[in-house]
Amino acid sequence: MVLVVEYRGFGMLATLPRSLGEELRPYTGHAAAAMVKQVQRSVTAYSQPLRGVFGRVLVVSCERAVRHYVECIGDPDLPHDRWIDFYRMRGRIEFTEGRSLEPLHDSVTIGARAAWRAMRPIVRGLGVGLDVIALAAESVFVYVDELCATTIEGYQEAEARAAGAIPLRRRRLLELIAQAPEGSACSIASLADGAGWRVPRAAAMVALQRGPGAPAFPVHLLDTTVLADLDTAEPYLLTADPDTDLAPLKDALDGWRVAVSPVVPLADAPAALRTARRALLLNSEDAPGPVIWCRDHLATLWLLAEDFLGAELAKQSLDPFTSLSGKQQERLSETLLAWLETRGGAPEIAQRLGVHPQTVRNRLRQLEDLFGDRLKDADDRLNMQLALRAQRLMRAHRRDEGTPGS
Repeated sequence: MVLVVEYRGFGMLATLPRSLGEELRPYTGHAAAAMVKQVQRSVTAYSQPLRGVFGRVLVVSCERAVRHYVECIGDPDLPHDRWIDFYRMRGRIEFTEGRSLEPLHDSVTIGARAAWRAMRPIVRGLGVGLDVIALAAESVFVYVDELCATTIEGYQEAEARAAGAIPLRRRRLLELIAQAPEGSACSIASLADGAGWRVPRAAAMVALQRGPGAPAFPVHLLDTTVLADLDTAEPYLLTADPDTDLAPLKDALDGWRVAVSPVVPLADAPAALRTARRALLLNSEDAPGPVIWCRDHLATLWLLAEDFLGAELAKQSLDPFTSLSGKQQERLSETLLAWLETRGGAPEIAQRLGVHPQTVRNRLRQLEDLFGDRLKDADDRLNMQLALRAQRLMRAHRRDEGTPGS
């Protein structure tokens, strides 16, 4: 609902002696300059150089506020329409430039105090009574409250006309965090302010994958602190508290897979998102269930981090396989991996692979012939296991994507 302002301050000012306004008129520029200086010093959103539209609007706003205040003193017939229109416009500009209401309100109240501090010695020096000084002081803050309310009125009008602006800012904010270009901290803070979002110290990136026939993602179940981009080809979320924020999705992920990165500083968000997207490559055997917590699969995800490293490791560790056919490589690879992971006998491996124990014995003899003493070396065995797991993960990924080689 748009704010409706009742202007009592103008009436209070009209009851002050007209002579007071005439005496103060030469000092309006001094008070306005004090306002600008204090606002820039105290309100981060307004601390940038006074250039362009920003600079003109801030300076003119302060000058008009002080000048109109002084002109209202002792004049009940002064028109206020242009003043009201100007500060409504100021509110619309604040919304358009992506700032929230908090710095706007702070700038007005801080500026008012600065203006009154600048004017107070002058008022006292005029020899007016204490009752006049008290009313003048009170009228400053009533006037400022109404100025602030008028600006908010314009802000809300602009917000109502652009109902999709906040979601758009939130998506842009998420895109900026996900890219994290160098020197983006100030831009992130500014966009977050305009989107009404508090920047956390750290957050998790959540990659989403929609299965065939899956309904729309249940984004309505998420807290408003969660940033989401569901319109991109690879949808994703950002949450500062994944355990809490994602809990409502537990029974609502019909056809969706969700991969949650570790919680990291915002500067590491791009790497976290890459990790979460790699986690979506894990098959149901490696990561059962619709939610994949990367913290439970760090070693596996490390294997997927760079495809060429996995290929190079396989080239060095599994070179005896190069002389075999594709089918032979596949059968012996699964047997070797089962043996490396379990170090069990033929019956145990046979049960795991779903083949006859004698088949496993034959394959183990082949492996001994191919690798020899390398099967007894702990470092060689680790490299083989890592290479085989990486190959299995990439085969699963190729099958999921329907690419050649599956």
